[in-house]
Amino acid sequence: MTASRRTMDDMAGPSSRMLALLSLLQVHREWTGDELAGRLTVSPRTLRRDVDRLRDLGYRIDSVRGPAGGYRLAAGSDLPPLLFDDDQAVAIALALAVAPASGADIAESAVRALATVRQVMPDRLRQRVDLVDAVVGSSGPRVDPDVLVAVSEAVHRHEVLRFGYGERDTPHRVEPHAVVARYGRWYLLAWDPEHDDWRTYRVDRIAPRMRTRLPFSPRPVPGGDAAAFVSSRFKGSDQQDVWPCRGAVLLTGLDAERVAPFLPEDAVLEALDDGRRRLTLGSWSWDGLAGAVAALTVPFVVEGPEELRAAVRRSAERLERAAVR
Repeated sequence: MTASRRTMDDMAGPSSRMLALLSLLQVHREWTGDELAGRLTVSPRTLRRDVDRLRDLGYRIDSVRGPAGGYRLAAGSDLPPLLFDDDQAVAIALALAVAPASGADIAESAVRALATVRQVMPDRLRQRVDLVDAVVGSSGPRVDPDVLVAVSEAVHRHEVLRFGYGERDTPHRVEPHAVVARYGRWYLLAWDPEHDDWRTYRVDRIAPRMRTRLPFSPRPVPGGDAAAFVSSRFKGSDQQDVWPCRGAVLLTGLDAERVAPFLPEDAVLEALDDGRRRLTLGSWSWDGLAGAVAALTVPFVVEGPEELRAAVRRSAERLERAAVR
């Protein structure tokens, strides 16, 4: 060993080297011994000692055979201490804080996990996390974590899924392709062989049956994006994540901006040179879109298309008749 190499080994304490080694093993699938020794600026002998120390702490580190040899971090039967950088630690804490809003019934577990993570955080990180005082409300029915895991496992295994659905426990047998979280609810996207079509099921209404252990070959999801496809189904489309009816109105009131917080997420509000605002939004039908713009609390003029103008006229006639005793 050269003098410079000995100096490097002596300067880097075992604890700091082990943390650096663990960080490298977590972000890369497999390292050769020479690569790790070079990144840590230690000798191969020191690297072997540090690997053995991590193994003593409960980390499963496999030795990789080959001309150069190497190491990889394997999954273990126990959960050893984990290593996160500052941004990862804060991200985990914030994710746990808002976990109840996900729709999964994990509020109590998330609170306990957040307390555990927070307890081992340095003061500088704990103060950042404590600044986020999230008050999370219930956005819908809670999903049993065991059901969510069972459905997700069937998706992962490409295994036919049997379950009862809804209050009537209607039997279903489908090919599960994806689990999608949308606005605080969880949905299963599956191919239904009986109807020869894609179907979407709310996970909180699913009661899994015994595993079928029947494999299937996954089909390509239309558009290639399961989340976008589920969203498009809610908008009445089988192809694109867009509303079938879309139009624009011009908001003429001086307080037009006050409607912005109450608009749908996919609505577009843009400022025009003459001081007005153009609002573009969509709906299932032209009559539905007319109802949406009629609910606005500021003056507006329909810009188009003609189908929206006609629907607004029909809506006005219905409202006028309804107001007559």
